[in-house]
Amino acid sequence: LLETSPGVAEVTFVEKEPAERHTIVSWEQKNSCVLPEDLKNFYLMTDGFQMTWSVKTDDTPMPLGSMVINSISKLCRLGGSSMYTLPNAPTLADLEDDTDEEGNGDKPERPHFDSRSLIFELDPCNGNGKVCLVYKHAKPVTSPDTEIWFLDRALYWHFLTKTFTAYYRLLITHLGLPQWQYAFTSYGVSPQAKQWFNMYKPITINTALLSEEADSFVNKLDPNKVFKSKNKTPVMKKKPPSQPAGSQKSHTSMTSSKTSSLAGNSSRK
Repeated sequence: LLETSPGVAEVTFVEKEPAERHTIVSWEQKNSCVLPEDLKNFYLMTDGFQMTWSVKTDDTPMPLGSMVINSISKLCRLGGSSMYTLPNAPTLADLEDDTDEEGNGDKPERPHFDSRSLIFELDPCNGNGKVCLVYKHAKPVTSPDTEIWFLDRALYWHFLTKTFTAYYRLLITHLGLPQWQYAFTSYGVSPQAKQWFNMYKPITINTALLSEEADSFVNKLDPNKVFKSKNKTPVMKKKPPSQPAGSQKSHTSMTSSKTSSLAGNSSRK
């Protein structure tokens, strides 16, 4: 599909060998958690996923699309302790605030940076954020009950999917376009990314959200309200012609007084 799209060049797919089963088992033992069955089967087929493509601008290829899923060795825990950090250095756990509103209604409970959740990086998103595999309940970490969340550059969480398979489909159908994960946030993708979305429309996209955002930037004019003040001025201008009516009354009174005086003179005569 990408190779047949206009302007697309240098579609590169990196084939990777399947991950060995003992590598997956050692990862689970090291992190004290069990991988979801669909993600485990994915790693048993290919140890990660990487596909990039470019577009031609002035006959020069420019990298645009990128689809990445980290290998099992790069599936690292987010916010884990590092031997190079200072003893009193701030960590992601310091961002936790007990006064934050938890998930209620349709909004799921957000992940936590502290020990309550286990977070692993699936996709670095070219520096635009991080797609993470989240274990919400770290104690006890025995069941592979996970969700896929997007962590933006401002360190806010946005829910994507409940399963890795659903996220993998989103990744493919959005063609790895820049910032496509932001289409599932409240503020949406940037105007530049929208242009790429319009040029290379994915198979499925959150069109309702994008259409609402597009309408919000449209300057909607109501002619009745815009010209409402101008419609009043002609009415004000039409009032002066009604004023001569008083002069007409005075004129008629003058003429009547003249006629009466003439009548009085004639009677005197």
